[in-house]
Amino acid sequence: MLAAKIVNKYRDEDCAVLALNDGGVMVGAQIASKLQCIIMLLLSDEIKLPREPDALAGITSSGDFAYNSRYSSGEIEEMTSEYYSLIEEEKRTTMHDLNRLVKRGSVVNKKLLKKRNIILVSDGFKSPFSLDLAVAYLKTIEIKKLIIATPLASVAAVDRMHIAGDELYCLSVVDDYISTDHYYDHRDIPEHDEIIDMLKNLIAVWQ
Repeated sequence: MLAAKIVNKYRDEDCAVLALNDGGVMVGAQIASKLQCIIMLLLSDEIKLPREPDALAGITSSGDFAYNSRYSSGEIEEMTSEYYSLIEEEKRTTMHDLNRLVKRGSVVNKKLLKKRNIILVSDGFKSPFSLDLAVAYLKTIEIKKLIIATPLASVAAVDRMHIAGDELYCLSVVDDYISTDHYYDHRDIPEHDEIIDMLKNLIAVWQ
């Protein structure tokens, strides 16, 4: 359903699908297949603090860093002042873990994103956080247009999408978003390593 909304407009355009998680790869594969374009995965992870329910920030495998917009600038300043050493240690540890995954074979290539319409895909946006990380990553890349596509998203996430993206395709806006898994009857997502291997093969073909 999501692919059908996008394919007519972008069938003859130069596009690349950038998934934000494993579920996003499964959704994005439907779009990439119909557009006959490349699909890649942006590896990222959260940085959390003790006793905080939400992540303070996140970082991509390329080192792009963004704070969670769920927190105000005052809250971020207070927490970074109190937990500076811990945050820096979490950054190093997280980058180390991400780089270990990347060494198995890069799953995103900035060169293949350049001067293309980027279709940013997730299987669901509970918060704008992963979107903020992707925007930080794409900031250094010259792209034609940022198109955000997802089957479902919270109200807060949709508000952020309207600011960050040039176009938005969302099948359902959820007022009281519980969790992404909650809205799927079946979560038949392959193991992460299988998804990585699949994407490596697809990227090799495009290279």
